[in-house]
Amino acid sequence: MRLNRYLSVSGYTSRRKGEEIIREGRVAVNGAVVTDPAIHVEPDNALVTVDGVLLVINTEKRYYVMNKPAGAIVSKGDTHARPTVYDILESETKGVFSVGRLDFDTTGVLLFTDDGELAHRLAHPSFGVKKVYCANVKGRVNKSDIQKLKDGVILEDGLTAPSDMVISESSKTGSTVELTIHEGRKRLVRRMLAHIGHPVVTLERISFGGITADAIPPGSYRPLTSKEIKILKKATAMPSAKDK
Repeated sequence: MRLNRYLSVSGYTSRRKGEEIIREGRVAVNGAVVTDPAIHVEPDNALVTVDGVLLVINTEKRYYVMNKPAGAIVSKGDTHARPTVYDILESETKGVFSVGRLDFDTTGVLLFTDDGELAHRLAHPSFGVKKVYCANVKGRVNKSDIQKLKDGVILEDGLTAPSDMVISESSKTGSTVELTIHEGRKRLVRRMLAHIGHPVVTLERISFGGITADAIPPGSYRPLTSKEIKILKKATAMPSAKDK
């Protein structure tokens, strides 16, 4: 497998971050520093280290869902000493990483795993995994706004994919909407809603790939059930062990 995928599958980091680490010269294969993320390694024979620490691919993967609180960043460290979601995780989760990110003030479903292949599929737009958000916004949302998002809006980084929005409540001063997207661009939901004239007041992700944080208090997490893991793998068309 490619070296950057090895880092991801081992649970050390995401595939994209792994590429950065490799190019920085921090990764060695069988004692030799490698800076090409695309180099192929044999998992059964290669000794891969990052900063001198040996990486091991575990056959038993771990999966967690957190109800992310507001005021925590999705990062393992922060130059401004703000709290992070990794401060919430306990020792049994060592080696897992978040699947994508949520903004500092956004709450709700955040997935963690050391299954690099599943994380890649969940995050990549080509697999079309649904992410559902509940947003309280300024102003009265109407059918015209729904159509704009269904058609896609042009943001500074390009046209958005079609998204679905359902109005739960609407008044002159504010509305509550449920928005379903299939992309993972930075602050996408906030930017889309601001673009159509309805800046976000509060934002919560209520579902990711069919997984919710129901009954999980803000700032807490739990392992996924075997049924939930199957739901995520089905959503990403990930082959089961018997198919390989």
